Amino acid sequence: MKPIIVLKIGTSTLTAGTENISRGKIEDISRQILELKKEYSVILVSSGAIATARQFIKLNSEKKIIKNKSALSAIGQPKLMQIYIEVFNDFGLNAAQCLLTHYDLKGNDSRVNTKETILELLKHDYIPIVNENDTVAVEEIILGDNDKLSAMVAELVGASKLVIASDIDGIFNGNPNLNPNAKLIEEVKSIDEIKPFIQDVDNGLGTGGMQSKIQALEICEGTNIEVLIVNGGIQFFLRKALNKEIKFTTFKS
Repeated sequence: MKPIIVLKIGTSTLTAGTENISRGKIEDISRQILELKKEYSVILVSSGAIATARQFIKLNSEKKIIKNKSALSAIGQPKLMQIYIEVFNDFGLNAAQCLLTHYDLKGNDSRVNTKETILELLKHDYIPIVNENDTVAVEEIILGDNDKLSAMVAELVGASKLVIASDIDGIFNGNPNLNPNAKLIEEVKSIDEIKPFIQDVDNGLGTGGMQSKIQALEICEGTNIEVLIVNGGIQFFLRKALNKEIKFTTFKS
């Protein structure tokens, strides 16, 4: 089997700076996955179910207000998958849905079964689209753990690379939204050294932030997985990062 690359796409990347899921962004991601498949087996970890639900409800009735995130996820997840499947089909890509909780990756039996399932999908040229099962994973919705989930999946399958798409260029030594002098940390040599720099700013879309990205790095520490934190808002961000045409944060231990 080819080396495995895990690509994590957050809500802020999928919405491309708006409140709605961007079909154009999913096309951009699909185009890059098609290129990647020449060298890698690809696993996609995708957020966006709740944003998709809010978009769908808004389109159909302004009177419907659903605040429960588990219910929103149940509405949005199949619609998000429908978009992925439609776009993937245009590029000749096969999609398979994998809804997981942390228990699936920690329990001995479930961990083995999850790994076997994902590897079997890759063997038959399917791209597993992984998301947390937010309908039951209440605690994980609060924490916004898809960054951690992507790291756990990468560790489980022995991936060579984990690419986490963010809404900024990577990890900075300050908050770049508040401090114009904040500098990008291009290579993380020690996780402990960067922890004091981490600040999260809620954009109202996703539930993850830099704290969860640090936790993802900790999961990958000592696994030989190269982690890239890149700006998912850049067109062809994945290809450009792998070819070192843009700046980003990398970590490997």
